[in-house]
Amino acid sequence: MGCYRTILVAVDGSPDAAAALGHAASLARDQHARLVVLTVAPPAPAQSVTPAGALPPPVDSEKTFARILREAVETLPPDVGVQTRLARGRPARRILEVAQESGCDLIVMGFHGHGRLHHALMGSVSDSVLRDSGLPVLLMRAGARCPGSSAPARAAPEEPGQEEPVSPSRTA
Repeated sequence: MGCYRTILVAVDGSPDAAAALGHAASLARDQHARLVVLTVAPPAPAQSVTPAGALPPPVDSEKTFARILREAVETLPPDVGVQTRLARGRPARRILEVAQESGCDLIVMGFHGHGRLHHALMGSVSDSVLRDSGLPVLLMRAGARCPGSSAPARAAPEEPGQEEPVSPSRTA
């Protein structure tokens, strides 16, 4: 058995997150580990009230993040055990909380998820996770080469060879 039993991979729909998902799936297969695929929707904004009455609620971003999560999991091979999690809150904090709650041994995520403006205003989620985590954190960039491979990291891992499959369990 490998040194990783449970690997959390954070996805946000970015190319770097897709590379992280592909690498995490390869690691999970090699280590016979379970993947916890997580996406974090931002906190719901408070409903505004004006003299004319309440404004309609903002567009529900949770549906968008649920779609990102579903599409990410659809790219995974069937022999990788997967648990999905959709959380709401500050992304770095929730990633660390879910990793602890799930008993994870490793966190894998994209190097960048949001644009430069978001980074300048909010700080980088990956920076915060890396700084505050007590677990190993692996950051991936889209197009980065996986160790031992001549191909760049990608979202859909190659078909399994002679590896012993991990029993799949896809739960929400």
